[in-house]
Amino acid sequence: MVILTFRGIMMLAVLLSVVTLGAAAQEQKAHLPGSNPASGARLYRQYCAVCHGADLKGHGPMAMELKTPPPDLTTLAQRHGGTFPEFYVEDVLRNGVKIPAHGDSEMPVWGPLFASIRGTDPALVSIRIANLIAYIKSSQAK
Repeated sequence: MVILTFRGIMMLAVLLSVVTLGAAAQEQKAHLPGSNPASGARLYRQYCAVCHGADLKGHGPMAMELKTPPPDLTTLAQRHGGTFPEFYVEDVLRNGVKIPAHGDSEMPVWGPLFASIRGTDPALVSIRIANLIAYIKSSQAK
């Protein structure tokens, strides 16, 4: 039978705390900002809302400065026959918008930007883009 003294109990508690904190730190390193499934809204606020607005309707604080107004992202499904165009949105996020009649797009291409974040691998870029798409899809007008 093992009998723990007060000192033994305290040392065990400290050891468990160190192990738990170390595991939490490792987990935190593995989950960079924008890499968890709930982060689509946070990514949108950080990268998109300045132009598209907090409500996704294209009325962000920078919208008036653009040559071409940002589109209302809540109507993507309506403008594509009632189906949310996931592949189109992914292409726009990765490669930008192609508007030949209007010159270069003012929208940043997010794929390379997300890839340039230190320590980011292609899978994490894909997760960020998928989370952003999921958020925009969840915000479609009914």
